[in-house]
Amino acid sequence: MTLLTNARIVLPCSVVETELHFSADGLSAPGAIVPAASTDATVIDCAGDYIIPGIIDLHTDNLERQVLPRVNARWPSRSAFLAHDAQCAVAGVTTVFDSLSLGDINGRDRIQTYEEGIRDLVELSEAGALRADHLLHFRCELIAPDMQPLFEMALHDPRMTALLRLASLMDHSPGVGQYADIARWRAGRAKEGMTEAEIDAMQARVAAERAHHLEANRAYVIEYCRAHGITLASHDDRLEEEVARNHEDGITIAEFPVSLAAARGAHALGMDVIAGAPNIVRGGSHSGNVNAIDLIRAGLVTALASDYVPSAMLEAAFACVAQEILPVPEAIALVTDGPARIVGLHDRGRIEAGRRADLVQVRLYDGLPVIRRVWVGGHRVV
Repeated sequence: MTLLTNARIVLPCSVVETELHFSADGLSAPGAIVPAASTDATVIDCAGDYIIPGIIDLHTDNLERQVLPRVNARWPSRSAFLAHDAQCAVAGVTTVFDSLSLGDINGRDRIQTYEEGIRDLVELSEAGALRADHLLHFRCELIAPDMQPLFEMALHDPRMTALLRLASLMDHSPGVGQYADIARWRAGRAKEGMTEAEIDAMQARVAAERAHHLEANRAYVIEYCRAHGITLASHDDRLEEEVARNHEDGITIAEFPVSLAAARGAHALGMDVIAGAPNIVRGGSHSGNVNAIDLIRAGLVTALASDYVPSAMLEAAFACVAQEILPVPEAIALVTDGPARIVGLHDRGRIEAGRRADLVQVRLYDGLPVIRRVWVGGHRVV
């Protein structure tokens, strides 16, 4: 058993200065008296640091950044996965939803990452080689011709389906969602080195694939997830009409809405809204869409996700505190209790007796959170 002393424990509605006991069997109630038989506990003086629940990241593309650290420099898959896991752990992320793309309108990079990633996740988890607890988030590119075969690839292995807890519906067509500004989309392709003729051809190809595959793929994913109790999210909603249709189809999450209207529409319908933590850390969207901090000010956000930088989770939460938008418990809930509730992980996300001992020790340095220690399931991993 471990005993944390001189700590500020972040509870759902308050911050209390008390002791906290935990073991691999779970948490004791904050401030509870340890039975005499447990007096051999390891004692850690936290020197006034915050103790928060382990962070839960529902959407991270960080594995893609490890697999391709530079253009045309693909890294060995298993090595990349271990680096990804380590980066999540040191960022205080104790539960990771590896967000793997099923389909890629730009080539095969993301497809290869998916194919190798689901294999590595299962094998490394079974070997006990991972620090964080990893689950699967399938990012379903609805316009991709190979989306369904890629989805079915995982269905043949019960170890993979057991990890699948979240799926999101994506449409990365120019003129839609985050790429509603076609001129901006074309400029992005030109910056990548494509000629005008190549951009024209790509735009026409994607439009044809969208017309042929989107509705069939959408129906396929929704039907499977409904039948198997998998939480469904929509991705990059822009229009209220899109949100309303998603709600009618049983989708409960608006993930990264790109407009204030879409976020308001989702909130009004009782849907959860996930915003990107990097948007808050950077002070705005990298793609010119709605500022996430404005969504939080409006009371529309129920969870944050790292998107592409694991460390952004904790930094974004404390940025909300520093800007006096949220008190500490509510800010921390955006990266802990909120994500846990959204996907039904009732054994984590709060510091309460009986829950998993996923914990993070945090010290503020000039307003920035610095992680001192991390425990997953009662075992120290950082």
